[in-house]
Amino acid sequence: MSAGSVAVVVTEEIGVPSWDLYELSIPCTVFGKPQPDLAEPWYDLRLCGTGETDAQDAPAGPSGLSLRTPYGLDDLVHADTVVVPSVPDPCVEDGRPLPPALITALRRAHDAGARMVSLCTGAFALAEAGLLDGRRATAHWMHTAQLAERYPKVRVDDSVLYVDEGDVLTSAGLTAGLDLCLHLVRRDLGAHVANQLARRMVVPAHRPGGQAQFVDLSVPTTDDEGLAPVLAWARANLDRPLTVEDLAERAALSPRTLYRRLQAATGTTPLQWLLDQRLAHAQSLLEATDLPVEKISDLSGLGTANNLRHHFLKRVGVSPSDYRRAFPRTAT
Repeated sequence: MSAGSVAVVVTEEIGVPSWDLYELSIPCTVFGKPQPDLAEPWYDLRLCGTGETDAQDAPAGPSGLSLRTPYGLDDLVHADTVVVPSVPDPCVEDGRPLPPALITALRRAHDAGARMVSLCTGAFALAEAGLLDGRRATAHWMHTAQLAERYPKVRVDDSVLYVDEGDVLTSAGLTAGLDLCLHLVRRDLGAHVANQLARRMVVPAHRPGGQAQFVDLSVPTTDDEGLAPVLAWARANLDRPLTVEDLAERAALSPRTLYRRLQAATGTTPLQWLLDQRLAHAQSLLEATDLPVEKISDLSGLGTANNLRHHFLKRVGVSPSDYRRAFPRTAT
């Protein structure tokens, strides 16, 4: 298990729009705050400016905010992970060119073996560098049409929260960027660490990348908070043989209505949602306990050890025993 170094690209150092601060703050919060009780060492975070302007002398602009960092584009090349949180609005809406030095640095970092990540409109920078050619990628649904039109070699998917292509990962906007960053922690340090970090941030521990974005009219309006109690109850009772009928009865809904509302809210069916929760719980138990696989399969509601192995291999790609060896027990 290794955290490594993370370089976050600051594409605008002067007059940073207030609405871009959210995407910028996500990797800073996830990777920048040490968590010595979860993993030591934690990530080494560096904010890297493009160096186009002098933040010390230039005016702050309408937002009144400027950023100063001692790190520049050369630092991208030496990072294990490079994150582009967003690009300036004019580069998306008006086609303003991105800094050539940034595009060159992104290519160099990728060639050097860095894992390349974009949040929201940061995908435009990776696409401009040619790093998304022939790959599946996403961005905020408001900008995916522009991304697909401008970069026809990219296989744009506007229906998912994030896409993991191994060494290149992209996410939709806003909270989907947080989902992707927690997914990276899960990849690097394991499910137990990612779950504990998510709990501290008071966010869901894991939303699969294939979950649907909440796009205007393509997803029916749902009362998400109305489902929260029954979903919390289900997570607390995963050791039981839960059925769709059990969930529907708990929610005081018909099975058909529960199916429709849960699929609209999560992008998946009730049975698939239950399986995802059971596997996530099994992952956490494999990392955090010394319980035998048979007991873990029972506690996660997957029945037999063979059933756990079957679904674990299909979803995670390794057996539960191999996974436990890769992510040994971590004290918390």
